[in-house]
Amino acid sequence: MLGMPQGDPSDSTPATTPPPVLWLFAFCNFVVGTGAFGLSGYLGPLSEGLNVSVSAAGQTMTAYALANALIAPWIMWKTGIWSRQRLMLLALGLFTLGAWLCALAPNFTTLMVGRVLMGIGAVFTPIAAGVAVAMVVPAQRGKALSRTFLGMSLSYVMGMPLGAWLGLEFGWRWPLIMVGAFGLLMLVLVVRCVPKQVGGVSEGFSGLGGLLRQREVLLTLSLTLLYFCGIFAVSAYMGPIQLAMNPLTSAQLSWMLMAIGFGGVAGTLLGGWASDHVGPHRALRWLIHALLVCMVLAPFTAGHPLLTVAIFTLWAVCGFGMMTPQQSRIAEMGGSQTPMLMSVNASMVYVGTAVGAALGGAVLPVTGFVHLPWMGALFVMASALTLLPRWSPKPPGPRPFP
Repeated sequence: MLGMPQGDPSDSTPATTPPPVLWLFAFCNFVVGTGAFGLSGYLGPLSEGLNVSVSAAGQTMTAYALANALIAPWIMWKTGIWSRQRLMLLALGLFTLGAWLCALAPNFTTLMVGRVLMGIGAVFTPIAAGVAVAMVVPAQRGKALSRTFLGMSLSYVMGMPLGAWLGLEFGWRWPLIMVGAFGLLMLVLVVRCVPKQVGGVSEGFSGLGGLLRQREVLLTLSLTLLYFCGIFAVSAYMGPIQLAMNPLTSAQLSWMLMAIGFGGVAGTLLGGWASDHVGPHRALRWLIHALLVCMVLAPFTAGHPLLTVAIFTLWAVCGFGMMTPQQSRIAEMGGSQTPMLMSVNASMVYVGTAVGAALGGAVLPVTGFVHLPWMGALFVMASALTLLPRWSPKPPGPRPFP
């Protein structure tokens, strides 16, 4: 069994090294990430197939994000006494059902219902993160979380380009069919490889209100919201930004986006290492300031393709690198409420995604694509302020998380 190398599947003693089952979590997050964001690569064929505008088709991302932000925490609450394996199966079941509903959708309304189900099912990601930190000792949290989130960053490098190719070459339904097929595989693997009692159970909303009244917790959640607003004000329009900065062929643009995606993979691993070795708070300060510098400098690289790819690759390293230290902070302050607090943090991610993309589109007539990173930099600067010592004192020692 992948879950507990010690031999007893019911043993919940934290391991001194990340257990192999975290690679399964990475694979599941790869499929979830591909299903979540892959539609952006084939919105054209999808809009034609369902006879709606491209802008209307783009609202499928909004439906996905809002479903996760608003409904996923409620799901966590209602299933608080469930085992983590059972909750994972519910999440992946909803995600898979949504993917198949989208793939077979006869009209746009059905597609939107499917996207809502996929968004709810994406609650798997914070569940897996909560299980990951429960399975290892505190000194290994960063490494465990970076391994769990590696699949999400890989979905940008491999899943999205593959989905775009399938959608453009064979029709928009095929990428969703593939996501649905892999969803069935995920369900089988979780049943076979994840111990039934792994990660304990959640206490629901009990005690969460007290946590959310703490300044450190509110500032941590605010950082997530603000920096994702800044990130997605830019990344939602990454292709047009690159084409506006430099004259590129479609092949050159693909290679550039792939390089940026690999920067995200490197950032995920770097963030885990930095979180374990220098602490999540210090790692976040370094990464967010580097991210801010990248966003300020980005417009000045227009006309210089090598500089552009270098600065945006570093941008991806910093942006993805912040995910693991931020989750480690949540684990430090969440205690037994860590799964619920991670779900609330995931809600901030998706709200930030939706708000950032919407605001980025709103200011485009003023900034143009080249200077759009400066708009994102304002949100990143605001998120950096939450880390100031007088606003965000270092939290007390780690609280126990069973």
